[in-house]
Amino acid sequence: MFHFLLRTIPRPILIWFSIGFSKIAPILYYGDKYEDPISGRTYRKFLPYGYGGRAKRDNVLCPGSLSLERHRLLWLYLKEKTDFFTTKHNMLHIAPEQCFYKLFKAQKNLKYTTGDYNSPIADIHFDLHNAPFKEGEFDVIFCNHVLEHVEDANQCMRELYRIMKPGGWGIFQVPLDTTRAVTLEDSNIKSAEDREKHYWQKDHVRLFGLDYKDKLMAAGFEVKVDDFVNTLGADLVDRYRLPAGEMLYLCRKA
Repeated sequence: MFHFLLRTIPRPILIWFSIGFSKIAPILYYGDKYEDPISGRTYRKFLPYGYGGRAKRDNVLCPGSLSLERHRLLWLYLKEKTDFFTTKHNMLHIAPEQCFYKLFKAQKNLKYTTGDYNSPIADIHFDLHNAPFKEGEFDVIFCNHVLEHVEDANQCMRELYRIMKPGGWGIFQVPLDTTRAVTLEDSNIKSAEDREKHYWQKDHVRLFGLDYKDKLMAAGFEVKVDDFVNTLGADLVDRYRLPAGEMLYLCRKA
């Protein structure tokens, strides 16, 4: 049922629907087997997620916060490895995730701006190929699971670099095939069926490989690939339903 809704309901409508669902879901899935580190709540199970193909997976979507594996991993990383919650930052959050939106907005240390092409919870709607911000405007930028959707990922990476302050940092996660050395991007792959087969999701236009770091560096960033998840232990990875083996890409502007 959840996979069907993901495949058929337009994203802006799905966001509005999920806001209401998240208010009753914690009651429906009450339990203590799994924990969401973002909210601290526990559940008997998480929900399935994914549009289809390799992206389709079970027990990953938190019923309350609507966080996915990658969101919970990022939250833990921000708390343990960065000054995100303690230092004043002028922050841009592109394609703001619902599990973070209200929490980040309430943080007194953040001047928080959200942006997206069409999300109803974004402050500003724009095309990332030509971001409407001045050079060096933001201390921190999050842009997660966006670059696999855009027409020209390299141009968008250059825009992220342009609008970041010198000394600033960002996290730009993407679906990444660690068995692939070079990013797959083929203009002949056009149909929804072919995109789902080759790019893992019908609305993706590329599948990044291990050269993703090189692409970010070509845009100007200093890049640290952090295996933070591997330091947490198998019990916590299962308890929090984290993405085993996922690397975090921390990008800095020198």
